[in-house]
Amino acid sequence: MKLLDTSIVIDDLRREVFEEGAISTITLIEVLRGVPPEKREKTKQLLESVFDLLRIDNKTILKYCELYQELRRSREIIPDADLLIAATAIANNLELVTRDKDFIRLQRLGLKLKLRK
Repeated sequence: MKLLDTSIVIDDLRREVFEEGAISTITLIEVLRGVPPEKREKTKQLLESVFDLLRIDNKTILKYCELYQELRRSREIIPDADLLIAATAIANNLELVTRDKDFIRLQRLGLKLKLRK
């Protein structure tokens, strides 16, 4: 299985084509905040039926803290939302599929990454 980043899920929604995979709770939030209020509940139900939803559990929290410390030490901080998505992928041993090149620096910290154009 793979973890789909927000950019991939938004593209899937626009094309109305969904691929197999999981999404983080953070991705669900990021997608829904851009959906008009009258469509938000229906979109949430759709995403939860199409994708496996991975919540922020203890493994993810601990991995996030580890990643944050390492990035802070090397002065390479990335946004918390992205760091939580990466921590979710690493903690669940999943490849992260994204368009966001900021994730490249996390490969040295154990992130399996597939960049799409």
